[in-house]
Amino acid sequence: MLKRLSVISAVLIACASFSTGAWADSDGQDLPTVKRQLPQYTADGQLLLPKNFHQWIYVGSPLTPNALNGGKANFPEYHNVYIEPGSYAIYKKTGEFPEGTIFVKELQLTTPQQFPDGSRNEPSGRGLFPGKFNGADVTVKDSKRFAATDGWGYFNFNHFEPKAKMAKVKAKEECAYCHIASAKKDDVWTQFYRLLDDDGHLNPNYKPETQ
Repeated sequence: MLKRLSVISAVLIACASFSTGAWADSDGQDLPTVKRQLPQYTADGQLLLPKNFHQWIYVGSPLTPNALNGGKANFPEYHNVYIEPGSYAIYKKTGEFPEGTIFVKELQLTTPQQFPDGSRNEPSGRGLFPGKFNGADVTVKDSKRFAATDGWGYFNFNHFEPKAKMAKVKAKEECAYCHIASAKKDDVWTQFYRLLDDDGHLNPNYKPETQ
């Protein structure tokens, strides 16, 4: 009987230790080592669309629908943003995006509107709801390769489906200039993603237009 109790106690202690370790990892202070998935390029410098990005760390989905922007929003879709897990682990530990960081922004249209503001009724209530996928954009940090665009390369894999398998880097005036001017940290819009920026403050240098 005593032997059996000793075995049970040992199991309980082991379980408690495992639980404590799991919680220590979850606060971002003692993250485990994660194998990184680095960007891959063709011989002529095109970026290959990262594989299995839906399994990466999801950080958020900003939305600027056409109905709220005079029918002419620059980015009318949901921007479902994912960061490569190894890069995220390093960022949470150091506060810096490491070389080779990859962000995938998958574009997703809203469902057809029923009201002028773009909303519709669904069982959960009236609102905006995600519809069909509509292409993707990818951003890669490489200070040497993309020195002309402040260390980040920007790629579009179509604004429709199916997504392209590879893409050429965009010129500075197409993407980088806006990130450089208005994104909060290291040309990344961390102000919109609480997993990347938990202080809740927007870029102090950005002054939105008044309506």
